[in-house]
Amino acid sequence: MSLLISMTLFALAASISPGPVNVVALSCGAQYGLRSSLRHVLGATVGFVVLLLFTGFGLHQVLQQWPILTDIIRWAGVSFLLYLAWKLAVDNGQLNVGRATRQPSLLHGAAMQWLNPKAWLAAVAGMGAFVASGEARLIGIFALIYFVICYLSVACWAYAGAFLAQYLGSPARIRRFNRCMALLLASCAVSMVFF
Repeated sequence: MSLLISMTLFALAASISPGPVNVVALSCGAQYGLRSSLRHVLGATVGFVVLLLFTGFGLHQVLQQWPILTDIIRWAGVSFLLYLAWKLAVDNGQLNVGRATRQPSLLHGAAMQWLNPKAWLAAVAGMGAFVASGEARLIGIFALIYFVICYLSVACWAYAGAFLAQYLGSPARIRRFNRCMALLLASCAVSMVFF
């Protein structure tokens, strides 16, 4: 039982803490509302759990043998975060709640996790700490726990953004908010360069 509690606490600490995926969830919630943002939340959750499963079944060994792949993932992540920061920085500030265009997508959320060094660290550290034996049953349990915790954690960020939307009633305020989120994403990207 203590192993399950430890897995749960690890998943919570890694999932709820600030990072690129959560910053985007916050921004999506503020701009598109909670319901539309849940596609990003589900995509980020599924993307991370797939990464976790791949790591548990040996992907981290491949990355150790081919360190250039780690560099490629890191630079792709930096580029993707800078692109997202730019998109937020130039956004016009119009609320798009309920509109079918440009809303967050499941695929976008999943891709963010695969390009997110925080997700890679959490996957490798979690598997190393709890499932170093590679036992398939434990990997599955850890992935299931992570799915629930990650979904709820990222959804909390999206909810916080949706809650903030009521205070961001004008395009000018939304532009300022988006530029702050863009600065946070760009800061995440810059920190990845020196990681």
